[in-house]
Amino acid sequence: MTVQVTCMLLHHASKHLNAHFRNNPRRLLSMSLTSPEAFSIEKHVAIAAVRRACLVTCTVFNQLVRDKTDTLKKEDESPVTVGDYAAQAVINTVLRNAFPEDPIVGEEGADALRQESNARLRERMVSLATNALQEDLIDGEKAQWGLGSHHEHSSEALLKAIDEGSDTGGSNKRMWTVDPIDGTKGFLRGGQYAVCLSLIVNSQVVLGVIGCPNLQIYPANPDEGKGCIFVAVRGQGAFQITLSGTGAIKLPYFPPEKSYVLQSEEPKHTNMPLIKRVADELHLTEWGMDSQAKYCCLARGEGAVYLRMPAPTIGGKQPYEERIWDHAPGSILVEEAGGKITDSEGAPLRFGLGRGMGDNRGFVATVDEELHGRVVSAIKQAQSTEDAKKTKATP
Repeated sequence: MTVQVTCMLLHHASKHLNAHFRNNPRRLLSMSLTSPEAFSIEKHVAIAAVRRACLVTCTVFNQLVRDKTDTLKKEDESPVTVGDYAAQAVINTVLRNAFPEDPIVGEEGADALRQESNARLRERMVSLATNALQEDLIDGEKAQWGLGSHHEHSSEALLKAIDEGSDTGGSNKRMWTVDPIDGTKGFLRGGQYAVCLSLIVNSQVVLGVIGCPNLQIYPANPDEGKGCIFVAVRGQGAFQITLSGTGAIKLPYFPPEKSYVLQSEEPKHTNMPLIKRVADELHLTEWGMDSQAKYCCLARGEGAVYLRMPAPTIGGKQPYEERIWDHAPGSILVEEAGGKITDSEGAPLRFGLGRGMGDNRGFVATVDEELHGRVVSAIKQAQSTEDAKKTKATP
């Protein structure tokens, strides 16, 4: 199935999604985080936001991704396309209409788009976001979320929506994290990328939704096509659905493949030599992949471990700072699929430190607890070997 056909699926309704929403979403804050009803509205709002953002990214890939005049550069030199801005505008518009009191921690800001030199890019962002938001309502969606053809979305309103993601994060609050296109390099080359959204309450991730338009629905049967959305709610399990919202499958949906360690494709994001030593120690094969699609593959059983280690420092500074939106959605997906995730020393991840993950020591996600212990031990051994070599090399 082509990306274009996959995107067309987003125009059609799913009869299987719950269409019965309550009028007061804030009441869910008083529920137990693991109640069967907890975060039901939030889950469906998040699925709608991610699905429509995926429509944006598919359209951008088909029409604009090869037009270099529509590409900006971030300070870290990673490519940022109009899709980043349009997808975040869509997600934040939906969140702001559904939950106006909730702060949003997002990756993008709209300052660059406001510059007159980027007028053409701004116009395309507005067109893409508006088209996605004005798609006909499907079962389970509400017009009051800012969806449907009767809503108008001005350029300034969409720029403000992007800027809604400027919250500083922190503990003791309820907040959303948004990564409109995680893995932009994978996106630009037609590989794996993800549209990522999570809800954090008092530093605990309670909801994660990840859209992966280029991921095979059934890895063992490519003829089934591409395009998945992964959904996890704390205490309620993890599921995969298609981009059109059908075919819900509980994760993991096949026995875990115990021979692969998933890792980043980007060398500056992780310590690849250290990961190789760990993989060799555990007799695992390395499998590089962009974005939080790695978490999705692990959750459904396509690997044994997802390993991300701090990249070597350059001039005494870490070349890449992990952000909460990089791991919050994937972390709950793995946990609700029966796996375990910690930092590389076995300590719980912390999502209440602000926009960043603090002085993290890497990320270890595994399909089960026994394997997790072996991976942490292998990391300690590999680090000891690495430190000993450094000490020996020092005059």
